[in-house]
Amino acid sequence: MTNFFKNKVVIVTGGSDGIGKALIQELLLAGAKVSTCARNHDKLYQLQIQNPAASLLTTIADVSKENDCCRLIELTVKMFGTIDILINNAGISMRAELQDATYDVFKKVMDINFFGSLYCTKEALPIILEKKGTIVGVSSIAGYRGLPGRGAYSASKYAMQGWLEALRTELLDSGVNVMWVCPGFTASNIRNVALNKDGNAHGESPMDESKMMSANECALEILSAIEKRKRTLVLTFTGKLTVLLNKLFPSLTDKMVRKFFYKNGKLVK
Repeated sequence: MTNFFKNKVVIVTGGSDGIGKALIQELLLAGAKVSTCARNHDKLYQLQIQNPAASLLTTIADVSKENDCCRLIELTVKMFGTIDILINNAGISMRAELQDATYDVFKKVMDINFFGSLYCTKEALPIILEKKGTIVGVSSIAGYRGLPGRGAYSASKYAMQGWLEALRTELLDSGVNVMWVCPGFTASNIRNVALNKDGNAHGESPMDESKMMSANECALEILSAIEKRKRTLVLTFTGKLTVLLNKLFPSLTDKMVRKFFYKNGKLVK
């Protein structure tokens, strides 16, 4: 990695696990000053112990709460003086068909994945405008192709991408770069904590995590895209193929996606 991130102030929401944690580790190695948040005190404490440098700020925050997002931005500016890059990474998934899921599942997912990104971005925007910095949304292939059993998750990622595209156009002449990145299936904790039909964590992953792109590989790809000021980034061959097929052959893709997620008419992944 080049010196691009050296001394830059970067906020990574949802930094206690998976892609967020990997981003933090790579950013610190690159000489960045990093501010992160998560809801889990113990995991944040361990992150701080593993990275004792003064260039890491950890804050307990729930991004679905506007006041917590405001506090994250305020503490970051108080600690480091500015914000160069905001990576809206915090997110949650779910696994349940619409006929079984409660409304609360949809609300929780939208509050974290969409509104959490909105709150943090709006609060940080005046400072990022001054720095002509970068705003990133960690989306998903589910933001291009709706996934069965992940209706709320797909909706939240579609919403994120539509909003970021609008924001990018609003800021086109400002010097700020707005981008969204779409990992394919990446090894992380997101499927273990995915909400079930009642809004509680499943506690297990239905997929083979060992065959997925590692969070570290994903983080390096994202940071490279930020440095190049890309518009979008779609990761993994399967992810790119899914986006292409869905655009060119949507009916065929319906059947392929159905076959992947269902067995004998039952949702299995």
